[in-house]
Amino acid sequence: MAELIIHSERIKQNIKELSDFFKSNDIEWSLVTKVFSGDKMFLKTILTKDVIKNINSVGDSRLTSLRNLRAVNPDLRTIYIKPPAEIYADEVVEYADISLNSSLSTIESLNEAAKKKKKVHQIIIMIELGELREGVRRDDILDFYEKVFNLSNIDVIGIGSNLGCMYGVEPTYDKLMQLSLYKELISAKFNKELKYVSGGTSITLPLIENKVVPKEINHFRIGEAAFFGVSPLENKQFKNLHTETFEFYANIIELKEKKLVPDGIINEANIGHTTDYDENNVQETSYKAILDVGLLDVDKDDIETDDKDISFVGITSDMLVIDVGSNKDKSGNVKYKVGDKIKFKPSYMGVARLLSSKFIDKVYVKDM
Repeated sequence: MAELIIHSERIKQNIKELSDFFKSNDIEWSLVTKVFSGDKMFLKTILTKDVIKNINSVGDSRLTSLRNLRAVNPDLRTIYIKPPAEIYADEVVEYADISLNSSLSTIESLNEAAKKKKKVHQIIIMIELGELREGVRRDDILDFYEKVFNLSNIDVIGIGSNLGCMYGVEPTYDKLMQLSLYKELISAKFNKELKYVSGGTSITLPLIENKVVPKEINHFRIGEAAFFGVSPLENKQFKNLHTETFEFYANIIELKEKKLVPDGIINEANIGHTTDYDENNVQETSYKAILDVGLLDVDKDDIETDDKDISFVGITSDMLVIDVGSNKDKSGNVKYKVGDKIKFKPSYMGVARLLSSKFIDKVYVKDM
C-alpha cells in the first residue's frame, strides 16, 4: 500500500516557532488543522500540551473534525473557520467556542442554539475586502453589527477578513488598514470594544516579519506555514521553519517497455487523465511504471518527484502510470524494478487528499 510519511517532530517544532514569533509581535493565533481532516492519530500525536499551550484556539472547517478535536481534548478552545451552514447551528455551538460568520440569519440561529444549551457563543464577523469570498459588504457593516450586538447569547469578539484564498488578492498594508479602520468605526458607533482583528492566514506572515502590519491586527489563522513551513504568497520557506514535513511513497506494481502512443480507436469514455502524445512517435517505446495510487487518493498535479527522468503518462481511479525513460542511470544500471517505491513531495492539497484516503497508510516518524 502507498504511504504518507509525516514528520511529526518537525511539525511540532514549526508550531512552537510560530507561537514564539506571534508572541514577539503581540499577536494571538489559531492553528488551522483542516489539512488533517480530523484524523485522530494526528490530533493525539501533534497537539500535545507543550505544543498548544501558547495557541489561542485550534480551528477547522469541518464539524466532524471539530468533534474529533473535542473527543481527543475536551478542554481545547476551538474555532470554526468558515461561515457555518444555518442547519448545523446546534452542532457549531456544541463543538466550536468561536465561529467566523457573515450571514445574519445564521447568527440568529446560532443565538437560538446557544440559548438552548445555556451557552454564549463567540463570533468573529468577516468583512468582504475584495477577495469575493465570505464577508459582509462594507456598505452594510454598521447595520449588520447593530442587529448582531442585540442578540442575547452571541458575543461578538472580533472582525476579520480572508484574502489570497480564492482570487489571490494580496493582503497588503492598505487592505489590512481598511480592516483596522472598520473596527474603529464599529467601536466608536456602538461603544463596544472588539477584542480581535483577525487579519488573515499564512499568506500574510511576511507582512508581519517586514513590520508592515497595522498594530490593530492582533489575530491570525495559520495552517499551511505550520505544517509546510512556507508562506503561500511566494511559496517560500518562512523564517527557519521545516519544509520537509511530508513524503509520499507509491509502489511500482508493474514495469514494462511499452509504446509511447496508444493503439486503437480513442473515444471520450476514458475515466482517467492522460498527457498529450505525438502520433509521429508511433513506433517508439519507453519504460512505463504503474503505481498503486489513483485519483481517489490524490491528483497527479499535487505530487512531484525529484527524478527528472520521470514524466506523467496517465492516472485512473486507483492507478498512476509514469514514464521512466530508458530506466537506466548514468552508469547504465537499471534504476527501478517492480516492488520499488517512487518518492513524491505532496502539496498542501495533496496531503489533504492523501490523509482523507482510507487506501493510504499514514506513518508518523519523530526524526528532526
